[in-house]
Amino acid sequence: MKRLHPAWLVAAVAFVALVGAAGFRATPGVLIHPLHDEFGWSLGTISLAVSINLLLFGLTAPFAAALMERFGVRRVVAYALLLVSAGSGLTVFMKHSWELIALWGVLVGLGTGSMALAFVATVTGRWFVKRRGLVTGVLTAGGAAGQLVFLPLLALLTDAHGWRAAALTVAGAALAVVPLVLWRLRDHPAELGVAAYGATDVSVDAPVVSGGAARRALGALRMASRSPAFWLLAGGFAICGATTNGLIGTHFIPAAHDHGMTEPTAASLLALVGLFDIAGTIASGWLTDRMDSRVLLGWYYALRGLSLLVLPALFAATVRPSMLVFILFYGLDWVATVPPTVALCREYFGASGPVVFGWVFASHQFGAAIAATSTGLLRDRLGNYDMAWYIAGGLSITAAALSLLLFKARQSPASAPAPAVAAVA
Repeated sequence: MKRLHPAWLVAAVAFVALVGAAGFRATPGVLIHPLHDEFGWSLGTISLAVSINLLLFGLTAPFAAALMERFGVRRVVAYALLLVSAGSGLTVFMKHSWELIALWGVLVGLGTGSMALAFVATVTGRWFVKRRGLVTGVLTAGGAAGQLVFLPLLALLTDAHGWRAAALTVAGAALAVVPLVLWRLRDHPAELGVAAYGATDVSVDAPVVSGGAARRALGALRMASRSPAFWLLAGGFAICGATTNGLIGTHFIPAAHDHGMTEPTAASLLALVGLFDIAGTIASGWLTDRMDSRVLLGWYYALRGLSLLVLPALFAATVRPSMLVFILFYGLDWVATVPPTVALCREYFGASGPVVFGWVFASHQFGAAIAATSTGLLRDRLGNYDMAWYIAGGLSITAAALSLLLFKARQSPASAPAPAVAAVA
């Protein structure tokens, strides 16, 4: 039998690591009401901690991508998982809202940000030439798989044993992945004396990066910011974050609770979003290898906007068929935007693509952070979430228009690889 290329083993370990880190990102919607009931904190205060987590999750990504180029993927990912585990575990001792912000917001935000989608772009850029879009879709789906695995469990644990049991479960899951990462994850194909999957040249030396990680990340931002394509990608991805992690990921369960639905039931629906997202994201990766990514993004954002505009009419105390249709439709589109966005960063910015994608992803989380806080404040002020869904629907349709404008920015002056880096291809 033909020997399995080691790139597939690296991708498998990366997938497991992403699943392990996804647990804490699944917890905000489950824990908002338990934290409110126990401590009396307003939804706006709790949402602020979520916003800081989401913001740091994004802002850490480009620096983490540069650190992976400087110090290696394996080391950065192992430390990131340890941060996630520590931040989640220590929340069981908190008594004040600032502790929630420091642990849930800052510590876990830094840890999960170091394993954000820039990690996916780095692994696929180093290890794959063929099937790159497909593998990007599969690894991106790892986050959705983590949500699928953890959400119902966390909701049941919270309902039966309190939110602290859920937090400790997430801490243990992240910690359990660390030995596997240290054992099997590899930084470059050159370490094993092979070429990337689909490549023909075998380099015995790993790519060398000059300069510090911060200089590398900021240099990539300066280079990319001169291109209109960067701002179009960042603007669309900011709206993507606002309409997924910031809105649905944080507030869907509380919104369903407002209409009389139990939290375990609402969490199960959100887990179904994760299930359908696995299929949607893998299919998106397959399509990215075959279609123009600009067209794909236009369709994804437009369809998401239409689904959000009808969501306010679908909430009820029980799960109706119309809500299941929304879950299916929205789930297929959840992070299907990632493979084409990664591909476009590589197309426009060459070897600097993974680090530039880190900055584009930072805009994703910036949008998510704004949406998480502003939606909580809207709920406190208006007493319902309807306006938030309508605003999100309109923004998604705007993102579709931004994606189609990328055709005018096809020729980018910043598309050449950065000369200071013998970077990943």
